[in-house]
Amino acid sequence: MKLLLRFIIILVFNCTSYLHAQDEMLEVSTSRTKSITSLPPLEVVTDSVLKRSGMLNYRNSSIKRLGTLKKSKRIDITRHIGLSGDTRYGNFNNFSTNEDGQVISALATTSKVFNYSVGVYLRLPLYDVLNRKKLIKTAELEVEEAINLAEAEEQTIRQNVIRLYQDIALKERLLEIKARAYGDGNVNMQMVEKEFRNGIVPVAEYVRITSITSNLQIEYEKAKSEFVLAKQLLEDLAGYKFDILTGN
Repeated sequence: MKLLLRFIIILVFNCTSYLHAQDEMLEVSTSRTKSITSLPPLEVVTDSVLKRSGMLNYRNSSIKRLGTLKKSKRIDITRHIGLSGDTRYGNFNNFSTNEDGQVISALATTSKVFNYSVGVYLRLPLYDVLNRKKLIKTAELEVEEAINLAEAEEQTIRQNVIRLYQDIALKERLLEIKARAYGDGNVNMQMVEKEFRNGIVPVAEYVRITSITSNLQIEYEKAKSEFVLAKQLLEDLAGYKFDILTGN
């Protein structure tokens, strides 16, 4: 009779401990659900990162600058072609002379005259004429090089965003697994701790379970830190915060 009564007491105690531990595991699960991130579509994140990339903007500016220089090279020959002009305005004195060149009068006539002249000049240095095609070709190659660098930079950014995006998704799933394992380990720890206080579980077993639970907590904290780091890195590149789903 005493043995049966003792068995019933232990059974009730274990059931109570299990229900209490289940409540604590539910709290851990709810906290984990609240930390799930709602990632925007990959295309949206990629476009935002490309728009904010300083290096890519620099590459695009270089394309525009070199394109302008290429146009300048095409019309560079015109700097040797131009217009020239001259104007004169003032008093002009006319003297009369005889056949021997002697001045008949000191001042014969005075008049105001406005003279002007306009001309076109053409100067073609031989070096510029022979080297013009090479200069234009060089300018075109520089533009093409700048375009290739911009495309390579954009490709690198896209690959980096894809890598970070998938890394966040992976670390979030690992965090969920670690959180679930930590919650289960915490439940087991609560039960073992109460059984240990009642002398049911030996010290060696209690120490072993405690060590396992501590390792599970460490793994959970590491997974949480890695997830937060990956999330913040991509948020910094995209320029905005990702939404957080809230669970009941």
